[in-house]
Amino acid sequence: MKRFFSILLALISAGISFAQNDLQPAAIVRLTKSEPITVKQLRTEVERMEKTTGRALSTNEKRQVLDVMINEKLAIQAAERDKITVSDAEINQQIQQLRAGMVQSIGRQPTDAEFALAVRNETGLDVPAFRDMLRKQALTQKYLMSKKQDIFSSVKPPSEEEILETYNLSRAEFVRPDTVRFSFIQVPFTNSSEKGKAKEVIDRLAREIGGDPAKFDETAVKSQTPNSGYQGGDGGYLPRNRQAAQRVGQEFINIAFGLKQGEVSKVIEGPRGYQIIKVTEAYGMKNLELTDIAQLGSRMTVRDYIGNVLLQQKQTAVVEKASQELVAELRTGNPFQIIESNINW
Repeated sequence: MKRFFSILLALISAGISFAQNDLQPAAIVRLTKSEPITVKQLRTEVERMEKTTGRALSTNEKRQVLDVMINEKLAIQAAERDKITVSDAEINQQIQQLRAGMVQSIGRQPTDAEFALAVRNETGLDVPAFRDMLRKQALTQKYLMSKKQDIFSSVKPPSEEEILETYNLSRAEFVRPDTVRFSFIQVPFTNSSEKGKAKEVIDRLAREIGGDPAKFDETAVKSQTPNSGYQGGDGGYLPRNRQAAQRVGQEFINIAFGLKQGEVSKVIEGPRGYQIIKVTEAYGMKNLELTDIAQLGSRMTVRDYIGNVLLQQKQTAVVEKASQELVAELRTGNPFQIIESNINW
């Protein structure tokens, strides 16, 4: 019995010691106030980065993580000193933009649980911690913009000469493959029981349409009525390439590109439903010129696309330069201390 209590006491002591070590500072930032970065905070961020990258970080990379955390605290303290703030409305707007991006990928508004799962999968954070991260990033960006506005305003749009030079160097990359746009009628299923019922519905619709494009359009519109039992709409643009074949299946590709514009297909069986499609637009493979549309369905020309890419490259370079200057200024006078003895790299 005495030995049992000795072992239990040792385990409790070890746990207390570990918890106390977690609370020790890995670094202390004191630009305007003394604020620690604890060993636990550093370890949590390193573990999050390791999960994101899928590998263990080297000692040098862990040191870089700590440096980033120090820089962030310096910038936040400086922003607070200069009365720069970020409102809840600004963070909510960023959250809504992220949720809108999910709508495009899943075809509907995500539930709170789905959004939380996506955030955790992408960042390793729960939603409150993710919001806090967004706030810190926004505050840092605002402070950077306020202090280095002269550098950002110096960025000029790319010249026509720069755009033409880039186009000529990468002309072989600007090729549009054979592409069709299609409308669809679909009866989905998730299991073998639903599959049989779905086949009955799609066969009935196929008989009613009879290959007539006008009847196809009428049937697609009726899909919007309550309890229609099927779906219909615009399927978007489908290129003839490996990526599209992997997404929709080779049979779908063969059928879609075997149709002329305006023609209606036979019933197509997919992994999640039966479909009938009608090709609404058809485009042959083409080497794109500067004045051609870069992406079907948009108004952006190849010239616009290249100009945007070049401008983003210039902006990225300027942000990096401004960030380096700001970090150097904030670190002047050593307003932080790294406690090497508390860090087990």
